[in-house]
Amino acid sequence: MIFTDLFSLTFLATLIRATTPLLLAALGGLFSERAGVVNIALEGIIIFGALAGAVTTQLLDPTLGNAAPWVGWIAGALTGGLIGWIHAIVSIKYKADQVISGTAINLLAVGVPGIVLGFLYGSSTESKTVEHALPQWGFGDFRFSPPVYFAFLMVLLAWYIMYKTPYGLRIRATGEHPKAAASMGVNVYRIRYSAVIISGMLAGTAGVFLSIGFLNSFTRNLSAGTGFIALAALIFGKWTPLGTLGATLLFGFFSALSITLGGTDLFPSSIVQILPFLFTIIALALTGKGTAPKAVGKAYE
Repeated sequence: MIFTDLFSLTFLATLIRATTPLLLAALGGLFSERAGVVNIALEGIIIFGALAGAVTTQLLDPTLGNAAPWVGWIAGALTGGLIGWIHAIVSIKYKADQVISGTAINLLAVGVPGIVLGFLYGSSTESKTVEHALPQWGFGDFRFSPPVYFAFLMVLLAWYIMYKTPYGLRIRATGEHPKAAASMGVNVYRIRYSAVIISGMLAGTAGVFLSIGFLNSFTRNLSAGTGFIALAALIFGKWTPLGTLGATLLFGFFSALSITLGGTDLFPSSIVQILPFLFTIIALALTGKGTAPKAVGKAYE
């Protein structure tokens, strides 16, 4: 029976939904790290984006109706961009350790949502249910919210930007040899700022998908390690758009598998739940050093 489930359209739809937040966050990490800035804050940015998306939608529901979740999406993406900008200021302008800066954002994402939820709803764990979540487009089991389509379209867009435009060339040059890029007239600071902000907006959209594109409310820690798995997928995908797509589909497969197996008595639930994280560790161990941009994580003088 379990093998029948794995080759069903329902499982394929589950795989696509499980891949979507990983893909959005990993593509965000791609822009940032290709420009030379480590963005370990993806996990925290996802949470902030999800919170902003759900709260904005819930508060605007009575007045905007079906338009509210679209405004919520914009709010979540802009919030992600704002957090990315803060990470950029600390890492680029003040040359703080990029990993420590990202970790601080992740820690803030643990406590700040509870304060916001408590102030607005009197609960530190979840928001009110939104009346109008993002619409579901498609047919049968293949009904997905707009961020799903956006995520897969973004792969092609990221590939085009990275390899077919002057901006993409400057991003790659900044991440590999920033001083050489600067000698050719590239504003390294501006490129890095813009890349980290784009990274934040994509991770914020991943959070919006989780809160109002898949669920209909925000709950604390709803990301469940999505940002960290996305970083692993980015490394496993060799910092390329198509490689990242393949890696997130593979990671998404194990997430979908854990969901499918969770409804059976084939394995203990505790074993099933760790499958995505176990595969993450194995994948990173097999990847080795990979082909990271040479200047990633290094402050530019």
